[in-house]
Amino acid sequence: MAGLESKSFNAPEETRPFADKGAAELVALGDGSVMKARFEPGWVWSQHLAPIAGTDTCQSPHLLYVLSGRMHVRMDDGTEGEVGENEVARIEPGHDAWVVGDEPCNVVDFGASPSYAKP
Repeated sequence: MAGLESKSFNAPEETRPFADKGAAELVALGDGSVMKARFEPGWVWSQHLAPIAGTDTCQSPHLLYVLSGRMHVRMDDGTEGEVGENEVARIEPGHDAWVVGDEPCNVVDFGASPSYAKP
């Protein structure tokens, strides 16, 4: 692996749609990947990605930077919280999430599992 690796979301290596409510673009760096995602208003993980994942809740970890919009997260243990523009969050596996309000939620995820939203 080179000491410097640079890629652009202008040419993502893969795009994964979220049913009719957004999509994720991925670029691979080293042994990992970075995901840029757009979640449209009305997007709910349990409705739009659970059928793809085949699990009741999201089992991927996330290390998010929110570019715009808001997202609400409910962990399997009942803990809840929201993240919004210019905020960061670490979300462990075992959660549901949904867009809050009428604006899309745009994020960069440095921690998603390679199989996130992959059929």
